[in-house]
Amino acid sequence: MSVGHALAVTTNGDPALPTGTPAVAARTGPTDTGPDPSATTGHDGLSAALAGLRAAIGAARFPLALPSAEPAGRIAAGLADQLDDYLLPRLARLDAPLLVVVGGSTGAGKSTLVNSLVQARVSAAGVLRPTTRSPVLVCNPADSGWFRRGDLLPGLTRTNQPSEEPGTLHLVTAPALPPGLAFLDAPDIDSVVDANRALAGQLLAAADLWLFVTTAARYADAVPWELLRSARARGAVIAMVLDRVPPEATEEIAAHLSEMLAEQGLGAAPLFVLPETWVDGQGLLPDRIIAPLADWFARLAADADARAAVVRQTLDGALAALHPAVEGLAEAADEQVDAADALDERVRAAYRGAHRTVDQGLRDGRLLRGEVLARWQEFVGTGEFFRTLEARVARLRDRVVAAVTGRPAPAVELRDAIESQLVTLLRGVSAEAAENAYTAWKAHPAGAALLDPDLAHHAADLPERAERLVRDWQRGVLDLVRAESPEKRFVARTAAYAVNATGLAVMIAVFASTAFIPTGLEVATGAGTTVAAQAVLQAIFGDQAVRTLAEKARADLLDRVRTLLDAEAARYLTRTEQARPTAETAAELRGAAAWVAEARRHSGLATTPDPALTTVEGQAR
Repeated sequence: MSVGHALAVTTNGDPALPTGTPAVAARTGPTDTGPDPSATTGHDGLSAALAGLRAAIGAARFPLALPSAEPAGRIAAGLADQLDDYLLPRLARLDAPLLVVVGGSTGAGKSTLVNSLVQARVSAAGVLRPTTRSPVLVCNPADSGWFRRGDLLPGLTRTNQPSEEPGTLHLVTAPALPPGLAFLDAPDIDSVVDANRALAGQLLAAADLWLFVTTAARYADAVPWELLRSARARGAVIAMVLDRVPPEATEEIAAHLSEMLAEQGLGAAPLFVLPETWVDGQGLLPDRIIAPLADWFARLAADADARAAVVRQTLDGALAALHPAVEGLAEAADEQVDAADALDERVRAAYRGAHRTVDQGLRDGRLLRGEVLARWQEFVGTGEFFRTLEARVARLRDRVVAAVTGRPAPAVELRDAIESQLVTLLRGVSAEAAENAYTAWKAHPAGAALLDPDLAHHAADLPERAERLVRDWQRGVLDLVRAESPEKRFVARTAAYAVNATGLAVMIAVFASTAFIPTGLEVATGAGTTVAAQAVLQAIFGDQAVRTLAEKARADLLDRVRTLLDAEAARYLTRTEQARPTAETAAELRGAAAWVAEARRHSGLATTPDPALTTVEGQAR
């Protein structure tokens, strides 16, 4: 009976397996991503490169909640498992027994098939699902040392008895199974238990040869084909078992499955068709049904070159698949850094806006209104004082001293009004900046995941820090007056009252335009306030000194405000800093992958596989 696609055998009756001497590619030039692979023996250089890649993948983090983060984390974990479970140990022992992982859908008969192939009931089979809760590895007693040592699949604890504990591997020996070959009965790839599905995928990635088992009823299910495509992309050697096929539908179903395999680039995979049948008292399939598949594996076990070809093809395919997978991780790492930068910029933009608002508030006269204006007018005196000031500027110092020494309370009230006005401004711009930053982060998937409600408002202690900032600035202005006065005798003669009065005038002047040229708005708003402050200062310091003094005082205030706002922005920025992957992550991943690719070319593994893994016709039951 002809089954599926080209059910041919080799002329000597043996299965045709990948053969040929690997071609070693000429070195194209040194690489700056790792040690020179040509400086070491082929496999040693490749092992070192794989170890470097394993370290780079292990260090990669994708903490920001981006669409690419979860897939990248899953791929990174899968690559790390494959390196640990298969690539590194297999490369260290190319002559180790061939591992055949038996995988497939729920109820496909995997355990029954394994039991029948080794002629012993080594894996539980039944109607309850899932049946295989922990994987079962069956090998010849002579090969048990290799599998028990734990180089392959090192993360699974070896047991001698069936176990339902996660992370265990049940080891069983079967004398009927020839040396050089082992079967691993994996959990269902579509198990209802998440951990079983994940373990099944991990085990399939550690296979030298994947024996995929499906049924006439389920061969077109989506989940198996996703894994088959993944295995094809890794270059894994695959054999197919179509189980429980009604005799009358064998031709039709096998032909359809063959078409599906060809469409997915798997047309060369061996296909074994097993008809519906009964099992004996031990739960084993009849010998005549299992014989073609058992014979195929027996010939494979007896042919060291054939086994080596399978190992080399799967190993080299897995190595070739690393580069695009790692490139995807590097792109995800770049996205993480870009997202962190974007989030940081949204915060900085919000607080830059707050700083600009404060700067503008010092320039447009808004701080000269209300309480500050009233207290300034009370401090400098009545309108008669302004008329006297305009006529006799030379006597200004004495008037200032008299006004201050005679009326200390208005100076305190003016200082407090200035402090209150500035603190109110700082609280307002801080609250607005926090709200803007919160809104900007909430609109970004990575930012939304980092938020908590407190960030929508300024810090609880900001009012206290703002008050301290203004008081420190006011003291700084007084120190500036002392330091900048060209007439040291004035400071000595008038003592603290004059310095305080002059300092308050500087503060008032800071709230006006930078050049101290009052606009109509300022004059109207301040009722001559800016003119008076400017005249007081010019009388003491001179015109140019006044400009310099006020510019320094304004710059000092804005610097202090920037420090305050930076501290507020840091509530956001520390969150991205803690989540941000290092900027070198992507470069390290790409460099490690390039090193592996270069070492692979020098390893002697790369070969052009013979795709004719020939099928052997199953017999109708």
